Amino acid sequence: MLAHFPVSVCHDRHPALSLEWEKVTSNQSEIAEPLRQAGVAALALKAIEAILGMLAATVLAGLLLVVLTSVCLRYFFSTGLIGAEDAGIWMHVALISLGAPLSLKSALAMRLDAFVRLLPERLAPVAEVLADVFTVLAALILIFGGAEIVVMLGGVSPTLGLPEWIRFGFLGAGGGLVLLMLLLQRAMDGKAIAVLISLALGTALYFGVPEVLFDTDLPPSLFLALVAGLGLVLAAPLAHAFLAAAYVAIAFGSSLPEPAIVSTTVTGMSKFLLLAIPFFLLVGGLLTASGAANQLVRFAASMVGYRRAGLAQTTLLTSVLFSGASGSSVANAAFGASTFQPELVKHGYPPAQAGAIIAATSVLDNVIPPSIAFLILAAATNLSVGSLLVGGFFAGALMAICLAVAIHLTVREQVTRPRATASARWQAAASAIPAFGLGIIVVLGIRIGIVTTTEAAALAAFYALLLGLWGRIGFGALFSAFRQSATEAAAIGLLIGTAGPFAFLLAVDDVSGLLSDFVTILGGSALAVIILSNVILLAVGLVLDIGAAILLFGPILLPAAVSAGIDPIQFGVIIVVNLMIHGLTPPLGMLIFVVSGVTRVPASALFRAVLPYLVALLTSLAILCAWATIF
Repeated sequence: MLAHFPVSVCHDRHPALSLEWEKVTSNQSEIAEPLRQAGVAALALKAIEAILGMLAATVLAGLLLVVLTSVCLRYFFSTGLIGAEDAGIWMHVALISLGAPLSLKSALAMRLDAFVRLLPERLAPVAEVLADVFTVLAALILIFGGAEIVVMLGGVSPTLGLPEWIRFGFLGAGGGLVLLMLLLQRAMDGKAIAVLISLALGTALYFGVPEVLFDTDLPPSLFLALVAGLGLVLAAPLAHAFLAAAYVAIAFGSSLPEPAIVSTTVTGMSKFLLLAIPFFLLVGGLLTASGAANQLVRFAASMVGYRRAGLAQTTLLTSVLFSGASGSSVANAAFGASTFQPELVKHGYPPAQAGAIIAATSVLDNVIPPSIAFLILAAATNLSVGSLLVGGFFAGALMAICLAVAIHLTVREQVTRPRATASARWQAAASAIPAFGLGIIVVLGIRIGIVTTTEAAALAAFYALLLGLWGRIGFGALFSAFRQSATEAAAIGLLIGTAGPFAFLLAVDDVSGLLSDFVTILGGSALAVIILSNVILLAVGLVLDIGAAILLFGPILLPAAVSAGIDPIQFGVIIVVNLMIHGLTPPLGMLIFVVSGVTRVPASALFRAVLPYLVALLTSLAILCAWATIF
């Protein structure tokens, strides 16, 4: 409106208004420039995100094609695809490099912001600047460390015929993309000066650390843990905190120089088994998009919907069935929150209780096979994936029973459903048969030994893709499923890789031996190991993502358990169950925050409402521990 006001009138008749007009136009010009810069940053960020998303989805599709082609050639033509495994590993590293920048501003960055939220408002920007320092430092490590490896590394892959340095170059490029995304994001938020300060501090740290050496008798892994802990407190992305901490530990005598940190990171994510993670995530996304997951809901409702708290029990049974198809609890929580929350509230459930039930039942998804958590544990400890999956069936059934009892005791449903007829049950079961086929492909294929875990995951993804095409899923939904799965897999893969240097230094400092010695002091019994391990896991699970906790503490705790006579598979199941429960506990509580984000119910209300179901899950954990010590 001011732009169309007759300015001459202001000057001639109202000198005071003329002065005010000059102030307004001056302020407008001062404000316009930052807004223009923010708009340019937003457009650039959106374009880069679109390109990276398209490339990541394409790489995931290519990865699926490579593994499926290898399986088909082996079983139908008794031959193989030369270099298929190496090609898959290299493509997985490329996928992580493309997808990791996309997770920078989402929950996939795995930031622990509970402490930052307690700070006074004036200190929050300072904490954000310091958190960004960790991201800047991590990006510089990947860029320059990767470049140093590219210069030093020679040789050609014997199976692919490509220079070996390319695989490490992927991660260096990924570091550059992370830094670019951070700068654009902060510029879009109007925080250009703040991010420049972070850039300056991170650069100073990067070039200053190698020039300093502190003479101390304390192990470098201790300082690594302290720096990583500082990053967590400041709400830095978990993977970036690990990487930056490993670099800072050089100043305290770490045996890992910068190129070795990057090399260990790439090696940590370069395992064929880990390719199963993006495939299982893709299965969950395709099931939801195709509507096959809704058939599982129909079947569950026909079986238990008429009982007391029938709708809540339907939610639980659906989670059990969905667990047999998707290995992601986060995917299960998002699906359950969007599908069941409105219905539960409509039937008289308080919103917080409805959300708590959804979050609690979603825990089962990473316990009942296929389970991404078990894949990570197997990669970290070399335990048998098939045996872990069998143990997951037993543990998941026990947890489901405990949750069913807790729901029965705590829910007073206002509206009951009529009992389904036998024909309705058979019809619902028949419609759900296609979704049940996924469990047969995955579990039986792995357990019998027909296919490897990665191949089973690829076949399951292809099967889910066929279900989607049969259900006439649109290209947009199909692309969205591939893009989202690629982004989630990249975030998990980067975490696995960056935990590698941390785990290496823990091994060099013989932390596992120190723990075994401490257990010996306590008596060395199986009970002592179980109690100590659960206390450690319950503590670290409060502040660490489940993947990071498994990667860091699985290899440390497992040797002590084996020396005490505990079956390693049973102990591995206990580790996963213990850590999965922390999806419901503050301050991290990933499942609580996912449900809160979808339903808009405050997380604080969900944390209170989930307590009865948390007790039920802890009871199942106690039973598993007792079983492991007795048998």
